[in-house]
This record gives sequence, structure tokens and C-alpha cells, in this order.
Amino acid sequence: MWKVEFNNEMFFGLILTLGAFLLAMFLTPVYTYFAYKYKFWKKQKKTTADGSSLPIMTKLHAHKFKRHFPTMAGIIGVVVVSMVTLICNLDRGQTWLPLAGFLGGAAVGFIDDLINVFGSGEGAAGLRAGAKLILISIVGALLGWFFAVKLGWTAVMVPFVGSFDIGVVGMIFLFTFAVVATGNATNISDGLDGLAGGLMMLAYGAYGVIALFQGQWILFGFCMTVVGWLLSYVWFNVPPARFMMGDTGSFALGAGLGVVAMMTNAFLLLPIIGVMLVIEAGSSLIQMTSKKFFHKKIFISAPIHHHFEAKGWGEAKIVMRFWIIAGIAAVLGLFIASASGIA
Repeated sequence: MWKVEFNNEMFFGLILTLGAFLLAMFLTPVYTYFAYKYKFWKKQKKTTADGSSLPIMTKLHAHKFKRHFPTMAGIIGVVVVSMVTLICNLDRGQTWLPLAGFLGGAAVGFIDDLINVFGSGEGAAGLRAGAKLILISIVGALLGWFFAVKLGWTAVMVPFVGSFDIGVVGMIFLFTFAVVATGNATNISDGLDGLAGGLMMLAYGAYGVIALFQGQWILFGFCMTVVGWLLSYVWFNVPPARFMMGDTGSFALGAGLGVVAMMTNAFLLLPIIGVMLVIEAGSSLIQMTSKKFFHKKIFISAPIHHHFEAKGWGEAKIVMRFWIIAGIAAVLGLFIASASGIA
């Protein structure tokens, strides 16, 4: 049973949230100045991972690309989360790994964004899907090795069942999968103004609460630092968005969340707390599989938020309803964590 009172640990987390929010609000105009000066314009993606054209999505988002639309705003998050963590909340056991995951994911995304912004020709859409998969897998495997070998974590908690030791190799594989799957799912969900920011704010908030009730209050502080940045990001990214976080931000958030899920031993709650990420990534996978093997589409356009766009739903309507579902899922995940003894 949870027995936590409002104490110094909770207050510390709230201070980190406020500090990250204010720092991000201060740095956003700085980023905006350089984004417009050096033309960090997002190039519209016109083909899928398998090379197929995207006529529906291209048409739906044509209005966005008629104006200057900067990307790589995830750089703000990288600076904010790194500064706050390094100065106020650095701990070998609790924040080295999630910060490394956050920065490792950001590095992969940053390469992709650089190609998209400054590249030319057909290859300027960014890194190929296979290249991104390899790079983020390397990040996940390295972090998984540190987690299993240096920190000695080799057991997985199954809610309502118990803990099972899967060994060093098994843990490295599972850790890598967590980072890769969450990183890619977050990247896929970053397709509408404010969508990914809100979904990740709820997910990090839920895992932060789990960490707090486990006594990992420094990890709780890290999660709340990310929430603080995302509060600022969503402030500027509500429709019509001022900018996009780009792959720099989405891969940083996804990889970081995968690490946090593993460190709280609540990885199996990720499909619940991050249910919208599962639905977004799953819809893309279903669409690609159906097109490849059955030569027909299940959705008008994938991921699923584009399907609803094509059916005439407005961006704000889709985003807010996805947020609501994600909020309900986050509460459900917290309930299961409490009832099953994870937290």
C-alpha cells in the first residue's frame, strides 16, 4: 500500500519541474531565433519506410509546409534536461542511465534531423528506417549492458505474478527492445501539433509517480524534469505549432522512457501507460504488413492519427481525445502498479 506524504522528495521533484519549465520557456526564443536565422525548415515526408508514396498525408499536411516550419526543437529539451540533471539531480544509480538514454536517442534523432533540414534531393527526408533502427539498437544494447552488468539488474517483475530472473543476456535483449520500441513509437506519434508532447508528458508523469513510491526519488526528479520541459513545449506547440520537436526530441523522449520503464521494473506496464504509443506504432505496422502481403490498406492513412485526419477530424480533436485516452491509461497503470506490488 502506498504510504507517501508530501515531503522533501516530492517538493524537490516539483522544484525540478518548475525549474525545467522556466528554463525551457527562457531558451525557446533563443532556439526560435537561430531556427529562423539558419532555416531549420522541416521538409515534408512523401514516402513510407518501404518507399511507397504518401499522397493522402502529403495532401493533409500541405498547408503546414506552405509556411516556414522549424524542426529540431528537441534541442531545447536536450539542453534543459541535461542542465537540470547534471547540476541538481545526478546520481550513478538513478539518473546516469536515463540521461544517457535520453541523450543517446537525441543523438540518433539529431543526425536524422540534420539530414532532413540541410540535405538536398530525394534523400533529404532523413536517415533510412534501417539506419535509425541500427543506431537506436546500439544505444539500447550499450545501456542494457550497463544496466545488467554494472547495476546488476537481471530480474523482471510480472504484475500479480512475481519477479523472474532472465539473466544478463535476457536483460540486455529486453532492455534493447524497450529502448528501440519506445523510441520508434514516440517518433511515429509525433505527427500532429502537440500530440507526442502530451502523450509523453502523461507517461513520464506516471512513471515518475511509480519511481517516487518505490523510493527512487532521484529518478522521480528526472521524470519530473522531462515533464517540466514538455509543459513548455506543449505551450508553444498547440495548434498551430510554432515548431516541431523533430526526431531529436521524439527519439530522446522514447529512449529515455524505455530506460525509466526498465529502472522502475515496470516495463510490462508500458503497453498500458503508453497505450497510445502502442496503437500508433501498431497501426503503422498493420498497414505496412497488409500492404506488403495482401496489397490493400486497412487504414486510409497510417499511423492512425492520419486515418482520423483523412476522415475529417480536426487536429485539435484528435490530439485532445488521444490525450484523454492516455490520461485514463496512465491512471490505470498506476492502479496496477499499486495493486500488484510494483510500487
